Amino acid sequence: MDIKLEKKPPVQRYKYLIAGAVLLGLLLVYLLFTTVGPSRLRYDKENVRIATVVNDKFIEYLDVESIAKPKLTLRLNSLENGIVKRIVAEEGTMLAEGDTILVLENPELLRVIEDEKDELDKQRVSYQEKILQMQRRSSELKRNALKTVYELERQNKQYALDKEEYEIGIKSKAQLEVASDDYNFKNETARLQLEELRHDSLMNVIQTDLMKNDLLREEKRYARSRARVDNLIVRAPVSGQLSYISVIPGERVSTGSGLGEIKGVDDLKLTTLVSEYYIERVSIGLAASLTYQNKKYDLRVTKINPEVKERNFEIDLAFVNEIPENTRIGKTYRVQIELGQSEDALVVDKGNFYSSTGGQWVFKLNAAGNKATRQPVTIGRQNPRQYEILDGLKAGEQVIISGYNYFENAQELILK
Repeated sequence: MDIKLEKKPPVQRYKYLIAGAVLLGLLLVYLLFTTVGPSRLRYDKENVRIATVVNDKFIEYLDVESIAKPKLTLRLNSLENGIVKRIVAEEGTMLAEGDTILVLENPELLRVIEDEKDELDKQRVSYQEKILQMQRRSSELKRNALKTVYELERQNKQYALDKEEYEIGIKSKAQLEVASDDYNFKNETARLQLEELRHDSLMNVIQTDLMKNDLLREEKRYARSRARVDNLIVRAPVSGQLSYISVIPGERVSTGSGLGEIKGVDDLKLTTLVSEYYIERVSIGLAASLTYQNKKYDLRVTKINPEVKERNFEIDLAFVNEIPENTRIGKTYRVQIELGQSEDALVVDKGNFYSSTGGQWVFKLNAAGNKATRQPVTIGRQNPRQYEILDGLKAGEQVIISGYNYFENAQELILK
């Protein structure tokens, strides 16, 4: 006999289905809420950098890497023909002015010098012989002149005696005339001899000067040739570092040939590359500085190369006063180049938020410091340490400046 079963109430029959539908509805409501409302992300506060917005002195400057280079670079050239006999200094050696770098040899030059020395010796001997000849001639003329003067004095006395004898009638008028003619002849002869002596003396002086000049020219010529021997030794023209040597032992070089290069170390400069973005703002005389071993050193921009290569241009900087100790060619320094005067501004420390947000917004912390929300901002100028805040933040407010790669899609951060 069949038993009649009673039907259960619909709620009881479909209770599991109804429960599932309710749960599904709650889940959809939650998802809708989270989609429409702000997205939240929990993040460890110790893993982010937090900076406070402050009023401070702001100055635009570039922070670049520079390298120490010499102001003076000299090329070594050969002053004489020759063959490289020996290389004394190696590449990279620090040299003092006058130190030997390499030695040349030139046998032909040595032979020329020997020939010139022989010619100089001949000139000296000839000079001495001519001087002796002139002295001998002058002595002979002086003796003759002295004898003539002596004879003239005697003739004067004799002529005076003849006149007295004529006056008292001892001698005739004819005898007096003969004595007078003899007196006049000897007087004129003496005058001519004295004149010849004066001319000879003057000629000796002129001829001696000419011979001295000839001898002096020959001595200078020989001295120049001797100096050419010194040119066979190539020395450092300044104190510096020998960059390279372009010849090898046994190589023949001619006058003016390049032998190498030396860089002066007494006066160094700094060279750096700057982005072409700043080419209109960097000028000669612009102030700069570097800090080395906790000491600041002032610099000035001294040269600008306007040629742009790989989106950069090159500038030179010179030390204003002191140079850091142990500065060497090739040593690098971080240099700050000032682009203007310091001004009062609202600033915040730099962080990677700018590259993630384009400087359009930043996460600002609440007063409790446990939550951060997006805050639109306007950023102005920047330097390697700071951003200038033009709008969106106030002094004393705190913002997150790092870690944006991990939560840039979140609208709100819960910091724990």
